[in-house]
Amino acid sequence: MNITAVIPARYASMRFPGKALAEIGGKPMIQHVYERTACASLVSTVIVATDDERIQHAVKAFGGKCCMTRVGHETGTDRLAEVAAGLDTDIIVNVQGDEPLIVPAMVDQAIRPLLDDSTLRMGTLKTRIKCLHDFLSPNVVKVVTDRDSNALYFSRSPLPFFRDKWQDLKDESFASGKLLCYKHVGLYVYRRDFLIEFAAMAPTFLETSEKLEQLRAVENGVRIRVVETEFESIGVDTPDDLAKARERFKHLP
Repeated sequence: MNITAVIPARYASMRFPGKALAEIGGKPMIQHVYERTACASLVSTVIVATDDERIQHAVKAFGGKCCMTRVGHETGTDRLAEVAAGLDTDIIVNVQGDEPLIVPAMVDQAIRPLLDDSTLRMGTLKTRIKCLHDFLSPNVVKVVTDRDSNALYFSRSPLPFFRDKWQDLKDESFASGKLLCYKHVGLYVYRRDFLIEFAAMAPTFLETSEKLEQLRAVENGVRIRVVETEFESIGVDTPDDLAKARERFKHLP
């Protein structure tokens, strides 16, 4: 099975321009994402997809593969689909370019269900919410699944609604598992043909309401297998996030 990881990366981020090239431990962030993704045992090839020559130059400088894409893609999925259209591969993994501390095992965990079940077309990850702040924050996407670990819904709202347990809405309830809920980890796995089909689908009502692309698949009846992972990463959306990533990097083995 040929599996290609594609890392969409753009320079003109609204909240943090140039973050892909921000330095962490002497390397640009995009290099950390690339090297960690390449350590996943199931990944055959890693490619950075960008429309910016500065990012292309940085990737080539550390010996990575880079594909220049069109300017003006509205989403990372659109950029991913452009690259996928020119690849001879079975499975595409979408790894976010702002996850410098991603654990390689997370990539393998997301891929494995598509290798075990030929009917699955899309997969992703979830991890337990362990504090009240994350449960309430609209910046932390929540996910609920059925008994077979297929996504039922993704939301920026608190999910599920603990009708009889509002008195338990405190950090220790989440840390202990008394209130069991999950946040979505934005790492996606697609069969190549489905990715191209997915990118061509019209945006849907729930997708545009929540500003969550994966809801387009849910609304179109596509099963998304959601694997629970024990690992966590740090998404870098702001300079404060970068400072946290740098601090955690200092303590990595």
